[in-house]
Amino acid sequence: MKVELFYTPGCSRCTAVQAELKVVAERAVHHLVWRDVDALEELDYAVELGVLTLPAIAIDGKLVFSSLPTPNQLREALTRVTGAA
Repeated sequence: MKVELFYTPGCSRCTAVQAELKVVAERAVHHLVWRDVDALEELDYAVELGVLTLPAIAIDGKLVFSSLPTPNQLREALTRVTGAA
């Protein structure tokens, strides 16, 4: 499973929770691929997924959060996707 956090450099909201969200995702999913995506460098990809606001999170190439989720919201979404209880 791949989780992508779309951000822009200098985004204080992104930086504040980025590490915490990554830890939550790594604990929820075995063999996780976490990718920090600079939306300015990969603008075409961000637009293709429908990213309109930052930070945003995509799971397996689908935009799941168009705004920053709480750690619990991310954990719940990953659990739904993996089918884990």
